[in-house]
Amino acid sequence: MLEERMGEPAINFADSEALLDGRLGDAQINSWRDRGFALVHNLLPVALLQTLKQDALGFYPAPGTDAAAHFHNFGSGQKFVFPAESSACNAITLHPSLLQAVADLLGVTIKELRLTQSDLWPKYGHGDSDDALDNTDQRIHCDYPNHSLVHPPEWDSPEAVEIIIYLNDYDECEGATAVVPREGPDDPAYPWPITQTPGVAGLDYVNDRSKAEAYMAEHRPEAAQFRQQHLYARELVARYRFGSVLFYRHDTWHRGRPVKSGALRLVQNLTFSKIGHDWLNVLHPGWCWSMYRGDKLMEKLVAESSVEQRGVLGFPLPGHAYWTPHTLAAVEARYRAFGIDMSPYRVALK
Repeated sequence: MLEERMGEPAINFADSEALLDGRLGDAQINSWRDRGFALVHNLLPVALLQTLKQDALGFYPAPGTDAAAHFHNFGSGQKFVFPAESSACNAITLHPSLLQAVADLLGVTIKELRLTQSDLWPKYGHGDSDDALDNTDQRIHCDYPNHSLVHPPEWDSPEAVEIIIYLNDYDECEGATAVVPREGPDDPAYPWPITQTPGVAGLDYVNDRSKAEAYMAEHRPEAAQFRQQHLYARELVARYRFGSVLFYRHDTWHRGRPVKSGALRLVQNLTFSKIGHDWLNVLHPGWCWSMYRGDKLMEKLVAESSVEQRGVLGFPLPGHAYWTPHTLAAVEARYRAFGIDMSPYRVALK
């Protein structure tokens, strides 16, 4: 699974390609379930990804400008949060191949998925920062604290899939994600519970690697030693290509590495959870909030989406107890102007 390049262990693309039919193979699924990640190429249409990149380049400032300094951390300032003005962003968010891949990883159907995150983030290459929250050179961590009110369940019962879609080549700007593979149930890098990280169990949230590790050394020296010995020493670098997709988990140790000086790396970040896991929160304002927008974008998306795509957004599926002749007529009236087809829901009433 590894290749050596410049003395740095990395995920090998030869073991991470998507199958020709667009579905993940057993190797990718098992890697995600057992080791905590899968790096996949050729899953999404290149033309759609290129359109998304152009949309992003039309919004984000060029590297080295004063305006770029406002984007040194996370988020797009709502610009690319689903539903976005970029139709390519929305199309990728609900792309059937992506939804099927997530469903295959979790071992469920697409109808059992729920979207909880979709945004396009920039990351600029710049020098050291005095900001403890800066994400240029991230500390190693797991993502569950800002997605879940609780703690991830036992390893063999994953409840969500996190996704990074890369819109650059690694050689162009670096900034690869590093992951720590889980090597079986007795792996010392994956003790239970996951509390050996800033921002959890009373520890302050510190994002910058050097500052975070100094903080841990002062406040939890045994955890600081664990992190150096079992996490940083074993991280693998995801040497992505344009369009590569990294699937990982809420309980996977990982971190963002620095982007090459003067470069801009663009990624779309997404998360899908299993239906019924209400302790996993949507990271953005609810999709319905965008119904106030003058462009009627969300209404159009609901009307034009497939039954499965609507379901991923929380729209009741055909046969759900919500649907009665009265509610069906009411929802149809709400979306009739946008051309919604309610026949699958009507058929399920019979």
